[in-house]
Amino acid sequence: MAERASEHRFHFFRAGGVDQVSLRDAADLRALHALDHKLWVALAMPTTGVDVPPETLAALDTDGDKRIRVHEIVEAIAWLDTTLVDLGCVLTASPTLALAEIKDPKVIAAAKRILVDIGKPTATGVTVEDFTAVAAIAATTKLNGDSIITPQSTAEADLAAAITDALAAGGGVLDRSGAFGVDKGRVDAFFAAIDARAAYLASEPKPLGDGTDPAADAWAAVRDKLADYFTRARLAAFDPRASETLDARESDITSLAGHTLAPTDAELAKLPLAHVDPTGKLALTGALNPAWADRIAAFVTAAVTPILGARDSITADDTAKIAAALEPVTAWRAAKPQTLADALAPDRVRALAAPEWRDRLGKLIEADAAAAPEYDARDAVGKAIRLRSDFGRIVRNFVNFSDFYSRQDGIFQSGTLFLDARELRLCVPVADAAKHGLLAPASDSYLIYFDATRAGKTLAMAAALTNGDADNIFVGRNAVFYDRLGNDWDATVTKIVSSPISIREAFWSPYKKLVRAIEDQVTKRAAAADAEASERMQVAGKDVAMADKAVDAPEPPKAKIDLGTVAAIGVAIGGIGTLVGALLGTLFGLGMWLPVGIVALILMISGPAMLLAWLKLRRRNLGPILDANGWAVNGRARINVAFGAAMTLLARLPKGASRSVDDPFADKRTPWRRWVVLATVLILGASWYLGKLDTILPDVVTSKHVLGDHAPGTKPAGAGSGSAAAGSAAAPAPAAAAAGSGSGKS
Repeated sequence: MAERASEHRFHFFRAGGVDQVSLRDAADLRALHALDHKLWVALAMPTTGVDVPPETLAALDTDGDKRIRVHEIVEAIAWLDTTLVDLGCVLTASPTLALAEIKDPKVIAAAKRILVDIGKPTATGVTVEDFTAVAAIAATTKLNGDSIITPQSTAEADLAAAITDALAAGGGVLDRSGAFGVDKGRVDAFFAAIDARAAYLASEPKPLGDGTDPAADAWAAVRDKLADYFTRARLAAFDPRASETLDARESDITSLAGHTLAPTDAELAKLPLAHVDPTGKLALTGALNPAWADRIAAFVTAAVTPILGARDSITADDTAKIAAALEPVTAWRAAKPQTLADALAPDRVRALAAPEWRDRLGKLIEADAAAAPEYDARDAVGKAIRLRSDFGRIVRNFVNFSDFYSRQDGIFQSGTLFLDARELRLCVPVADAAKHGLLAPASDSYLIYFDATRAGKTLAMAAALTNGDADNIFVGRNAVFYDRLGNDWDATVTKIVSSPISIREAFWSPYKKLVRAIEDQVTKRAAAADAEASERMQVAGKDVAMADKAVDAPEPPKAKIDLGTVAAIGVAIGGIGTLVGALLGTLFGLGMWLPVGIVALILMISGPAMLLAWLKLRRRNLGPILDANGWAVNGRARINVAFGAAMTLLARLPKGASRSVDDPFADKRTPWRRWVVLATVLILGASWYLGKLDTILPDVVTSKHVLGDHAPGTKPAGAGSGSAAAGSAAAPAPAAAAAGSGSGKS
């Protein structure tokens, strides 16, 4: 959308990494229509899952699409500006709309009438409760100005019955009273259907007078079965051998023998109408299929006798005459139109076709519409009351997120989760789990999904953990969730989306992972050793039990010591010792820079995790979490480390509280002094070994004197330049020779 020119000077504040417009007074609100949409924090929000009364959201949702958009916010501001004396008053919430705050005379008059109707004529303001009370009174009012009439809109029973018929035929719309009724469009459609249905009924042919309908019904009931019989008769006349085959077969009769038969039996009705007569006659009495006897008798009475006269039998030609006589009725029935009035009896349709009914219903709708100005003004009072109470909070969570960043709780927050001595305040509903699972992880937040249950009702929720660490949080963990009304719900963790929580947590994470890895390996080794010991005990027990049956058997050969394995272990231990020694040597070699070296070593271990956490925490934002719930967040609403600490509160002792540290059941601990002494001894020993103490110790106890060639930094005998090494090989030094003679033969 193109930027709009505006002479108004807005003020912006920085929060969540986004420049957000301040809403200070009426002038800021009036100028919002000219503010570039790119500078709005949100462009749309749902009418569900937010902490705003649904009646207020319905008043804003003018197009009824269950979403609040920018144009609806702007339209509400324009309406409030024409209705209230001071538009800026909506920025401060109030449950009461004072009469002195209303500018529109019609709304003032309606507000005063409301107060009179509920018995508070001297009150100076109207509340939501007052409007609700008068709305309950309006629900019992016959005419309420919405141009919709219900059966309760009239005291005339016949007119109420006509409205009921129209409702049943075409459905209804919701009346202001809460009941369903019909408006002018539905009434017109209903009477159009009545006219079409009445015209069709008036064109009904009556070849037999009042006996036409019974005759047509009886003929329709047996027409196909008679055609079947006379076709069989013609085939039997064509070939006499077919007579027996075309009659009911013995197998068909036999299959019925095991049934409990009745004239309505479906299998019985499938058999031929009567024995096939090649002459083409059908006796109307006597040996007829029991399933058809009653229908044939009704056909004879209603159609055969009135059209052909009394007779005992009929032929195919006779049925053709009957069909021709009733053809106009058959064609008329086939041309029946489909209308809204088809469910009404013909007599009722003919009665409603009289002009008086539409005139009476039309006048009733006009009378209801005449009350529209009064009720529209009353509805305007209700809208003004609700916006006076809630609109300021809505714009502070739509145009900007000032409520959220000032820790007053955004309207998208649903309550607080208490979990493992932590208070998680950023909790949102999860309306679509699949959509939430797709979008919410893009927030780079540590998310805890949980189900909250209370009184048989379950809510799917998500909470952001933005402070502390993730220790002791796992799927299945139980917690308690408090909603906005203070109701407590049982909560169970169902899913976790892991992400960095803080730099502090990232610093310790490598060490925690190392400890967990060691614990896992120790546990696996202990379990394996326990299993091996158990197996040995079982074998030993079996040997003891079978001792009396034991026979001399050669002892299994004893395992030999694998010198190669021992050597490999020694090399590994030596390598580790060398590595540790080199590391300590490097550190202690730094002298006064030793602390810097230790810090560098720690950063080398924790640095990568801290860097990754820092990068992700810079991207942590609220937008994807709200987008997953149907919001259209227009940018990034960051949750930095400092703000995250306010969204997740850790357990703290109350200010001024005292604490006793004596725990009679605490684990026995090694005195800290012992650890200090041990650490001091280790440091001094390592320093002596590395020669760092040689300058302050007597020569006889220095590491070089005690360890000789094995002292760190001392070159072993024979090490040096290539020429020196060669010379010593050719002519051993006297000291070396003496040492060799003194040691004896190898």
